[in-house]
Amino acid sequence: MFTGIIEEIGHMRRIHSQGQAMVLTIAAKKVLEDVHLGDSISVNGVCLTVIAFDNDSFSVDVMPETYRKTNLRKLQTGTRVNLERAMAANGRFGGHIVQGHVDATATILSRIPEENAVVYRFEPENKHIFRYIISGGSITIDGISLTVVDVNDREVAVSIIPHTLAQTVLHDKKAGDTVNIECDVLGKYMERLLKFGPFESSDGNGKRKSTLTASFLADNGFM
Repeated sequence: MFTGIIEEIGHMRRIHSQGQAMVLTIAAKKVLEDVHLGDSISVNGVCLTVIAFDNDSFSVDVMPETYRKTNLRKLQTGTRVNLERAMAANGRFGGHIVQGHVDATATILSRIPEENAVVYRFEPENKHIFRYIISGGSITIDGISLTVVDVNDREVAVSIIPHTLAQTVLHDKKAGDTVNIECDVLGKYMERLLKFGPFESSDGNGKRKSTLTASFLADNGFM
């Protein structure tokens, strides 16, 4: 699990492709401080497993499913990428729950300065994910935990402060570029649970029906 707080920007040192499978070698520093084989590192929001490392780089496998579903297929030698190690149990939870499981890619529609911030608008390629996006909710863009400032049936917008822009690869992105999107996992679990309808549980004195229904969630601002 990750938090969406980027630790450093890495650089693509080498890309070995074989069909839709890849081995990426990424130059880095901070994420290598306590690295072990088999560790998880988020690369542009994609959870990948370390298969080799040395003093200044690490390598990861990219399987065909990940190749097809993320923007990793567009990487080139020298490209900068967002990096984050899996969350430590004793660390601060600065962002939100991020799994590193990308839901869809999205195209940047615009990048507009707004006083001390920059507003990015994105169009996801998979419209199904809009059911998990709410204004004021959390979303992950290329591994960055961000707050949704606007959403409609076609696009979603986030506002980026100068620090986040400077410390992540969003600084390099422009209209027409592709990013990875991961929606808040809480919405996905909630949707799955609701498919089974009201459920019964025991309070020690017999069974009682749950009030967790779609109408209850809508009435209380969750939908």
